[in-house]
Amino acid sequence: MSERIVIAGAGLAGLRAAERLRELGFDGEVVVLGAEPDIAYHRPALSKQLLTGAVSRADTLLADPLEVDAEWRFGTPVTALSPNRQVVHLRDEELHYDGLIIATGVEPRRMPGAPHGHPRVVVVRTLADTIALQRALAGNPGPVAVIGDGFIGCEVASSLREMNREVVLFGRARSLLADVLGPDIGDWLTALHTARGVRLELGTTIRRWRPAPTHVGLEFADGRALEVACVVVAVGSVPAVSWLRGAKLPLDDGVVCGPTCHVVGSSTIVAAGDVARWPNLRFDPTPHREEHWLNAVEMSRAAAQNLLAGPQGSPAYTPVPRYWSEQHGVRIQVAGRPSLATDTVLLESPIPGTRPITGFVRQGRLVGLIGLDSPAAVLHWTAELARQHPAPAEPPPELRLRHHTGAVAGY
Repeated sequence: MSERIVIAGAGLAGLRAAERLRELGFDGEVVVLGAEPDIAYHRPALSKQLLTGAVSRADTLLADPLEVDAEWRFGTPVTALSPNRQVVHLRDEELHYDGLIIATGVEPRRMPGAPHGHPRVVVVRTLADTIALQRALAGNPGPVAVIGDGFIGCEVASSLREMNREVVLFGRARSLLADVLGPDIGDWLTALHTARGVRLELGTTIRRWRPAPTHVGLEFADGRALEVACVVVAVGSVPAVSWLRGAKLPLDDGVVCGPTCHVVGSSTIVAAGDVARWPNLRFDPTPHREEHWLNAVEMSRAAAQNLLAGPQGSPAYTPVPRYWSEQHGVRIQVAGRPSLATDTVLLESPIPGTRPITGFVRQGRLVGLIGLDSPAAVLHWTAELARQHPAPAEPPPELRLRHHTGAVAGY
């Protein structure tokens, strides 16, 4: 009987993992289980080009299932896991695996008190969500409230302004994305949104919701009121791990993995993408998650390869994180781990006359950088960042031991 690898999650990470297994010559069964009805699609387009109508739904799809040699089961969420039996549970079936790749991603965080489920109160996480938002916009030309000042909220606000919609953006901090981009770039981004016509309600709390068939009424804590066509709730996300409760895997803001992507305590389970929390030894030994497109691609390929090789024969996964956002026509590019920095410095662009890059520094070394509409300079300084933080040859012995024994807190 041939071996079977099950991939839980049919999004980008699941797709790239399946492709990598076949590239490496795995000739057993590959079964991909996806909760959504579609194969992987270009998720960043949901808050940008798909929302504005610049691309169609078909344009966002990343592959034809027939192009990848796997059994694709869409609309089939995994409900539980029994790792001691090597079985994943579906609604009405048990499926044995010889190897498992967890790639279930994240799900939107729900806002307490918000009438989630109302057709005019939406999130933006799936194709269906963006289509629901387009439907709500078509039914009322009035202003749109966006709750959340993270990347999704800011991108949706930008896209809505491109569509000539009136936008009110609610956020908790005094400036947009300052916790991620730093206070200087946060202030610059706040001014950009204001200049492009976004009404900012920073530090404003919603006291009462008044949903109606054709609009949503919002009452602020200070007594003011606002009527909007619809509300986009973008208050973050949480790892999609509810199906793993009771499986006795280490769960702590995601599935905890060792440096090789193997789930701590297991040699037959790896995790990849938004759901995985692992130590990137290029920067530090503390496990963390990366909710970004490129990491889903790179980590899923590494996880698939390391699943086949086994924990002892696998290299550590040590990328230089890179991601970007586009808002009001400006591309914001981030590389490395700016959150580790204790100071910032301006880095000269290698191309005269172009913008400098903001470098993030710790103990005299570059740990991250952010560029604004400066792709060539970002490439140049990302290479320097990688040079200053070379990938370690292998995990330190104490981390290898911890990985193989599963001796971590909460396990």
